Amino acid sequence: MGLLHHYWSVMIILVVLVELCFYSSSSSHSLTCHPRDLEALRDFINELDPKPDSWDFNSTEDCCEWEGITCFSLNDPDNTMRVTKLKLVSKSMSGKLSESLGRLHHLRVLNLSRNFILGSIPSSVFNLINLEALDLSSNGFTGLIPEILNLPSLKSLSLSSNKLNGSLPVHICHNSTELKLIRLESSGFSGEFPSGFEKCSLLEHLLLSGNDLTGNIPEDLFHLQRLSLFEIQENGLSGSLTPALGNLSSIVHLDISSNRFSGEIPDVFNKLPKLEYVMAKSNWFTGGVPKSLANSKTLRLLNLGNNSLSGPLYLNCSVMTNLASLDLGSNRFNSSLPEDLPSCRQLSYVGLGRNHFDGKVPESFKDFHSLSYLSLSNCSLVNVSSTLHILQHCKNLTTLVLTLNFFHGEMLPDDPSLHFTKLKVLVVANCGLTGSMPRWLSKSTKLELLDLSWNSLTGAMPNWIGGFTNLFYLDLSRNLFTGEIPKSLTRLQSLISQDVSADEPPLDLPIFLRRSKDGRSLQYKHFFRLPPTLELSQNNLSGSIWEEFGNLKNLHVFKLNANRLSGQIPSSLSGMTSLEVLDLSNNHISGSIPASLQKLTFMSKFSVANNSLSGRIPSGGQFPTFPNSSYEGNNICGYDWSLCQADSPDQKRPRNSESDSDTALDFSYGAALGFGLSFVVVIVFSQKLFRF
Repeated sequence: MGLLHHYWSVMIILVVLVELCFYSSSSSHSLTCHPRDLEALRDFINELDPKPDSWDFNSTEDCCEWEGITCFSLNDPDNTMRVTKLKLVSKSMSGKLSESLGRLHHLRVLNLSRNFILGSIPSSVFNLINLEALDLSSNGFTGLIPEILNLPSLKSLSLSSNKLNGSLPVHICHNSTELKLIRLESSGFSGEFPSGFEKCSLLEHLLLSGNDLTGNIPEDLFHLQRLSLFEIQENGLSGSLTPALGNLSSIVHLDISSNRFSGEIPDVFNKLPKLEYVMAKSNWFTGGVPKSLANSKTLRLLNLGNNSLSGPLYLNCSVMTNLASLDLGSNRFNSSLPEDLPSCRQLSYVGLGRNHFDGKVPESFKDFHSLSYLSLSNCSLVNVSSTLHILQHCKNLTTLVLTLNFFHGEMLPDDPSLHFTKLKVLVVANCGLTGSMPRWLSKSTKLELLDLSWNSLTGAMPNWIGGFTNLFYLDLSRNLFTGEIPKSLTRLQSLISQDVSADEPPLDLPIFLRRSKDGRSLQYKHFFRLPPTLELSQNNLSGSIWEEFGNLKNLHVFKLNANRLSGQIPSSLSGMTSLEVLDLSNNHISGSIPASLQKLTFMSKFSVANNSLSGRIPSGGQFPTFPNSSYEGNNICGYDWSLCQADSPDQKRPRNSESDSDTALDFSYGAALGFGLSFVVVIVFSQKLFRF
């Protein structure tokens, strides 16, 4: 009986709840968009294109059902609902913002980010007293932020990636004291960093990078007790870093990179118990790593690269149990490499290139089992054989950079017992190494990038070099290799059918230099974004160019210049449909330039200078854009006009004279893979560790 009574009680409750839900649903359905809000939205969208598909003012007046609109009932006697949220992100909308947005008096969230909206931000937007979140980032807004703002409910502000003017709008804190997030990165603000953020006492995230701020960080900012993320990189700030930094007791993520801070880094990090990420690269800091930073238990990422830090390097790895990424490259540290680095049990990324270390890689590195990435370029290391025999024990090593070391004619070891089974990137360039291509490399089947350029390696290139399934970047230039080009290179699968990709986060390394049209040096900063390349120039290779190279549809850079190659240019090279650079200059190639190469529509650099070519220069495709220097030293009609006298006038085409004095190719395009590795900068690996 008791059980039956309980059953009917539960059923009655369920029936009542269903009826209430039905009544609520029916009531909500009967409510419609308030006419004043509808009119404001009409004026708003009339200034923008394209309009959202569901925004149809003719078919219905219930804007609450439209895309990007959220409404809420405020017990209005007119049985209407008020717009509380307007969110139209990444809709490719262009035009200008209307002042009518200020008539949406109950708006709490306004998010129009990632569009193409131009002009100034209407002043009415800065007077929405109920607005809690404002995101207009990644548009093209210009002009100044109004001096008078009335946003007392605002908790989140994002105006990043715009083209605004004037000084940093710290006056937002005078009225918006509830703010927890301010994002103003790359917004165009300039001038001295003003004080005033102290009034945003609840602020947790402050992102100001990529502006043109000068001066120093104002002292009042260090009173923000709740600030956990502070990014101010890529500005023009200067002066010393104040010890008041130690007052940011909640700070987790600190990035002051790419400024002009100088002096010693204050030793206050023992006061920051939550600190995990410190990035201060590319400043003018001197001294050493502060003791409190070298003993941080919480630190996960430390990047002090490209400063003027000096002295022996000391890190207390027995305490730094969470450190996963360390970049101290491009400083002036001296003495030997720290032997206790393997004691940092989580440490997987180590960049120490371009310092004044000397001697050998420590034997203790055999126990560096967490290590995945290691750059020791330009560190005055000796004994390449010892280095490789030690590092082969790093079972998780995927990237190894040893450029600009071993300058005493050392021999690259050919010990077949060496093995690097997980290696994906190996760069041992510009070391003056002798010997031949080491056989142990053939067992590194996961190789994606191999650079042994600028050495003195001899002998034939082995046929197994084309057996790497994932190899997309090979640079063996400026050696003494002889014999034919291995035909196996025409079967590299990653250059035939596979897209270049990576299973891990991109390594932010400027390891590949090229030249822009204005002569400035540009950089590819992610190894898997490097253009797929075969660079075999400046050796003593002979024989012909294989027709099967035309199968390499994904190849972007193909350089065989300054060898002793002969035969003709295969017409099948037109199958290399992604090709941007083709350099066959300074060989013994004969015949004519195949007309089929006109199909290579992406080709921007081309040279066959100083060969034995004849015939005519193709007149279509990209060929009219190449300078005369691309053809000099041949008997080609179109370069030497005396060879074209038999042609009719309409067959002759004028050559591009603006580049007549240019060299055959800008050889900086791709030649300096090894040199740039020493300039390791922002570690994208940090993005994997920290996302806000």
